[in-house]
This record gives sequence, structure tokens and C-alpha cells, in this order.
Amino acid sequence: MNFSKIPGQKEVISRLIRSVKEERVSHAQIFTGPEGCGSLAVALAYAKYISCEDRSEEDSCGKCRSCVKYEKMIHPDLHFVFPVIRKGGKDNEPVSDSFIESWREFAGRSPYFTLNRWLNSIEVGNAQGLIFSSEAAEIIKKLSLKTFESDFKIMIIWLPEKMHPSAANKLLKMIEEPPEKTIFLLVSDEPDKIIPTIMSRCQLIRLPGFSNDEITGYLTDILKAERQKASEVARVANGNIIKAIELYEDEDASSRNLDRFKNLMRYAWKRDIISIIGWTEDISATGREAQKNFLTYSLRILRENFMMTLGQQKNNLVFLAGEEASFSGNFHPFVNDKNIFLLTDEFNLAFSHVEANGNPKIIFLDLALKVTRFITRTAKA
Repeated sequence: MNFSKIPGQKEVISRLIRSVKEERVSHAQIFTGPEGCGSLAVALAYAKYISCEDRSEEDSCGKCRSCVKYEKMIHPDLHFVFPVIRKGGKDNEPVSDSFIESWREFAGRSPYFTLNRWLNSIEVGNAQGLIFSSEAAEIIKKLSLKTFESDFKIMIIWLPEKMHPSAANKLLKMIEEPPEKTIFLLVSDEPDKIIPTIMSRCQLIRLPGFSNDEITGYLTDILKAERQKASEVARVANGNIIKAIELYEDEDASSRNLDRFKNLMRYAWKRDIISIIGWTEDISATGREAQKNFLTYSLRILRENFMMTLGQQKNNLVFLAGEEASFSGNFHPFVNDKNIFLLTDEFNLAFSHVEANGNPKIIFLDLALKVTRFITRTAKA
């Protein structure tokens, strides 16, 4: 990944390049921003630039021995830590290296993806992705070695908020007293969930979302999308390049989530308990990451419908298109100031319970019954 392949973030990239030129690279940095801001892509390009043997004023050369290995993610001084899943017995705690070949293949195709997509690629099933406590020993072992080819050892930790507390505490010790020539690049979607002592010892790099033009350009240049389609997707994505790619490439996933949402609201309005139970059985049979993905999707649809109820579509503050827009044109009056907070609280609560490994049948039946109460009560008011 070169800086030139990132469709935006020019100001942040300029600061990162300047830090290398001035030899003021912080040993621990956290890249974060709104979802789909390209934080992993920026971290990968930054690591490549630091290690490049013939870097230019604006980018890594892409041709030297280091760049070739970085492009394949096989450089001996580049290390990765990322959420993985437990396979086998409960006593078997996996580490990132157990999945490194899958990671290289998956992240090598595109650095713009969600945790759900990554876990689906390794057939997560009903498990949740974590960075287990056993990872700490691997980090210490790797970083205690001298560099092989570059001036620096670089450890990229994707989603450190998923790290087990014991691993996080050991990582803190390494950040406080880092091995010589070691750089930590943490890429976080939810920095508020990282232990505060790590946050306080890292330089924070905040990235903004992409502009609609930047996303449109990426879709047309890289994915060869038609200009009109790319522009429509970019507007709905609202600065989130991951969402834009998913909307363009995987309409089926969005369609499934929309169907589940429509069915839930339809059954709730009719107070059709038999169908609600069937709906609960259906979504409970999916994996936990798919369940969380649905809840996140539903929260977005609720937000957009509430904005439609407020009449904000004329101010271009509603980001819907296609089937979502068609459905919401009729549905949005049922989401208003009398129930929006009640509904979002329940969907957020369900998300937390799923993340805590709660029983999905209980979680989603409770959610559906609460939605039934809130939707019908407001509709009659």
C-alpha cells in the first residue's frame, strides 16, 4: 500500500511524511477516526514508507527490496496483531500468526474492511474475534529480536480494543519501555475502549472521513464502477469508504439486513407473535458477528428514517438509496421523536448483550417485543 493509492487523507499523510524526513517518528501511535476513514491503509502505507530503501519526497518507491516484501506483507521486520477466533478446545488460545496467511491474502486484496468481513473470511461461525492473552508472549518474543533488514521493527495492531486485558497490560509495559528501534502502530475503531494507560502513551492520529468525490473517484478508478452509480453510492456512504465498497460489491448483505429489518417492523406493527418467534429463530441461527452487523445496520436505518420524519431529505441529510429509500418513504412516520430514543437504546442494548455472548434467542425476542410496544404505541398516538 502506497500513499498514492489512498484516495484522500492528504493532510494527515503530509504530516506523517514530514515526521519521517525530520526523524521524529513516535514509537507508539494510534490511528483512528470514523468508520471507513482508511486508518489501516494509512498505517500500512506509513510503515512501508518508513522502511523504504529509496523513498521519494512524497511516497515509498515501490520497487526496492523492502517495498516488494511490504506489498506482500512478508517483510521480516513487519509484524501484525489482529482479532482471531478460537478453534478447538477452550484451552486452545490462538495467536495472530495462526491466521497470518489468511490475513495476508485478505488484507492484501484491499485494506478497507470491517471486523465482520475479516472474521467471515476465516469462517468465524458463532465465535467473536478477540486478541487473546496468549498474544502477549508472541509480541514480546518478536520485538525482543534485532531487526533483520530494516532500521525499525514495526508492529501493526489492528483493533487493539479487542485485546484481552492481560495482553493489553503487557503491551503497556513494552510501550513504556520499548525495545530499541521498535515502532507500534495501533489502528482503532473505538479508541475509548483501549485501556487509558495505553492511550496516554501513544501519539493520536485522527483521520477524517473521505469526501464524496474521493469515494466516487476510488469506485470509478479502482473498482471500475460507472460514474453515476459510484456517485450515488458515495452519497449514501457519507464518507465511509468501507461502506461504499460493500454497497457496490455486496448488495446481497445489505438486502438481507433490510429484509430482516422490514420483517421485524412488519411483525411488530401487526403484533404477530408467531412470526416474531420465527424471526427470532432465524436471526439467532446466524453467527454473532452477523447479528451485530444487523443491529448496526438497523441503527443506521432508524437514524435515516428519523431524519426523513424531520424533513431533512431536502437538506441532503438523508443517506438512503434504492430499496432502502423506497421502504423508508412509507416507513419513516413510524420513527419520530416519541420513540427514536427508545428504539435506539434497545438496539444498542441488544448489541451489547450479543457482544457479551448472551443467549441470542432471548436477546432478539426481547428486542422484538420491545419494538412491538414502541412502534404500535406511537403509531396510535
